[in-house]
Amino acid sequence: MEISASLVVGICCVFLSSLIEVEAYNQNIHSLRVIVSENQPYRTAFHFQPPQNWLNGPMYYGGVYHLFYQYNPYGAVFGNRMIWAHSISYDLINWIHLNHAIEPTEPFDINSCWSGSVTILPGNRPVILYTGVDANNHQVQNLATPKNLSDPFLREWVKFSKNPIMTPPNGIKVNEFRDPTTAWKGLDGKWRVIIGSELNNHGIAILYQSEDFVSWTKYQHPLYISEETGMWECPDFYPVSINSTNGVDTSVQNPSVKHVMKASFNSHDYYTLGNYDSQMERFISESDFTGTSLDLRYDYGKFYASKTFFDNVKNRRILWGWVNESDSTEDDIGKGWSGLQSIPRRVWLDKSGKQLLQWPVEEIETLRDSQVSIHGKKLLSGAVFELSGITAAQADVEVFFEVPEPEEAEFMDPTGVDPQLFCGKENASGNGRLGPFGLLTLASKDLTEQTAIFFRVFRGPSRYIVLMCSDQSRSSLRKEVDKTTFGAFVDIDPRLEKISLRSLIDHSIVESYGGEGRTCITNRVYPMLASDEGMHLYLFNNGSSSVLISRLDAWSMKKAKINGKESLRYRAT
Repeated sequence: MEISASLVVGICCVFLSSLIEVEAYNQNIHSLRVIVSENQPYRTAFHFQPPQNWLNGPMYYGGVYHLFYQYNPYGAVFGNRMIWAHSISYDLINWIHLNHAIEPTEPFDINSCWSGSVTILPGNRPVILYTGVDANNHQVQNLATPKNLSDPFLREWVKFSKNPIMTPPNGIKVNEFRDPTTAWKGLDGKWRVIIGSELNNHGIAILYQSEDFVSWTKYQHPLYISEETGMWECPDFYPVSINSTNGVDTSVQNPSVKHVMKASFNSHDYYTLGNYDSQMERFISESDFTGTSLDLRYDYGKFYASKTFFDNVKNRRILWGWVNESDSTEDDIGKGWSGLQSIPRRVWLDKSGKQLLQWPVEEIETLRDSQVSIHGKKLLSGAVFELSGITAAQADVEVFFEVPEPEEAEFMDPTGVDPQLFCGKENASGNGRLGPFGLLTLASKDLTEQTAIFFRVFRGPSRYIVLMCSDQSRSSLRKEVDKTTFGAFVDIDPRLEKISLRSLIDHSIVESYGGEGRTCITNRVYPMLASDEGMHLYLFNNGSSSVLISRLDAWSMKKAKINGKESLRYRAT
C-alpha cells in the first residue's frame, strides 16, 4: 500500500437472540503508546475516529455492526505494522472499541495486515480476506475466520493455516496486488473476488474463482481493464437495482440490476456503471474511465478508499469512505491521531440510470438537537445572513434554494470545462448573475476564515447548468494546510426543481450533498479563529440576482459515543 492509499476492510453482523452487555473498552489495546494533546479543536464529535493514532478505511455487512479498520497502533502516521482494529455498533453512529482483530504475527503478514473484505458463507459464517505484506514485502491474500461463531461480537479471529491463498501472478508487480473485495457467488456456484492491480500502466481488476473459498484460481483475463488509469486500489464491485432505491445482495445477477465498478486512484474514488456478463466474466461499462473530470466520482472532495456493503437488515447498500488529513505529518504527530470515516451513506441508482445518489444514513438524525427553520426568505444580491440558534461547529443543515429568474443566468458551454478548476478561478468572492449563493461554514465572526459551499447557475447550449463548489481558499489563516477548492456539476434543471444542499458540519469536516445527493463534496479544514464557540454559520448571495430560500431546517448535533469506556447493550433484531 502506498502512503496515500487507505485499505478498506470488513464489517460483519450477526443477529442476537437476547440482550448482551459488552465492556466498551478493553484495557490491553496498544493505543496507549502515543500521548494525545489535550487541546483538540479539530477532533470531531459525531464522525468515527480511533482513540488516537492513524486510521483509514472500513466496510460493513448488516445486523450488529462490526467495523474493522486499518490502524497504526504505534503512531499517528502510516506505519509498517498496520493492524485490523475492531469496533462494534448497533446503530452505525455510536461505537465501542474492542481488542484488535488481526495483527502481523505470521510470515505471510509480518510486515502489515492491509485491506480486505468480509463475505458471509452459507450457514451465516463470516470470513475475512485481507492483504498481508509478507517477510519479503510481497503483497499476498490471506484468509481468517472467527474463533467462536457463538460470540456475537466476533472478538477473536484465526488465520488459515495454509495462508497465503493468493500470491502475485506472473506479470504483476509484487507490491501492486492488494485489496480483495467482498466475494460474490456465480450461477455456477463458484465464488468470485477481484484484486486491485496494474498491468502495463493500466489499472486492472484481477478476477479469481473458487469452489470452496480456500483454493483460488486466477481467471484467464481480468474482469475489467482501464487503459487511462494506473494502479487500482480498493476496488469495489456490486449490483444496484434499476427500479428500486433498496439495496441488493452482492451476488444478485439478473436483468433488474446494473453493476457498479469502483476504483481508487489519483486521490479520488471513481466509478462507472454497466452490465456484468457472468458467462464471459467481463464487466461491460457504459463509459470507460478517462482519468479526467469527466469521470463519475462518489465525492469530489476529500474522500478515498471507500467500500460499500449490503445491509440486509434494512435492505440498503451503505457506503463508507476514508477522509484523510489536509495538514502536515508534523501536525498529525502533534494531535496524536490522523484520519476519520465519513458518515455512512446510503447509495442507490438515480431514476435517470446515469449516476448514483448518496444520502447520510437515517440513524444520524438521532443526534439532532435544537432546531431552527426558515421559509420563504429572499437573499438579495450581496446578502450575508447569520444562521443563529444552533451550534455552528456541530450542525446538520438542509436548505432549498429557488432561482426566480433562471433566464438571467450567464451563458456557459460546458464542453472541456473542468468544474474544479472553474470553481477555483471563480470562487465564492466572485460575482455572477446567479450565484455564488450558499453557506459559509466554519466561519469566524468577521469572515476572515470561512469554508464556502455554494452554487452557480448558467445557461448552456441546450440546458441549464448548475455548478456546485466548495471554496477552501479562506478556510484557515494557517499557511501550511491544503486549501484546494473543489467543484462538480449537479445534474438538475433549476426551472423544474429546487437546488438543494445538505451539509453535515463537525468541527474540522464538512460533508455536503447537492441536488438531493447527486453531487457530494467533503472538506477537511483547520481554522484558527473559527474554533468551537468561535465558529459561525452564514447564508450568502454574491450574485447580482436574488435567490429565494424556500425552506431551511438546521439542527445542532449531539456528540456520538465513539470508542468510549461506557458499556452498550445490544438486543435481538
